[in-house]
Amino acid sequence: MEEQLGTTNLFLGMIAVVSVLEALLVIGAGVALYLVYRRVTTLLGVLEERHLAPAMARVNTILDDVKDVSATVKAETERVDRAVRTTMDRVDDTADRVRSNVRAKTGRLVGIIRGARVAIETMLGTTPA
Repeated sequence: MEEQLGTTNLFLGMIAVVSVLEALLVIGAGVALYLVYRRVTTLLGVLEERHLAPAMARVNTILDDVKDVSATVKAETERVDRAVRTTMDRVDDTADRVRSNVRAKTGRLVGIIRGARVAIETMLGTTPA
């Protein structure tokens, strides 16, 4: 039985040594991961500072310009729309005036021509259709 306890103690010792080595390995991996995390965080900060921040500033400037241009285009479009509507209203008013003036001036002439036609037909003895 002594030999079996010696073997058991040997295996227990080996398990303890392996457990300690595993614990050291896990601690080392944790430290290594922490160092990698710090480097990546620093790298991302530098990347943002050098590349992302200037690009965002340019994009914001472009967006401000686009906003100004679109506001100007909108204002000009409204102005042109008002001008076109006003012009169309004036054209309609002018057409109405021309139509009424033409009717007023030609109405007398048409009346005279009709009267002359009736007089001629009466003198010739034909009946109007």
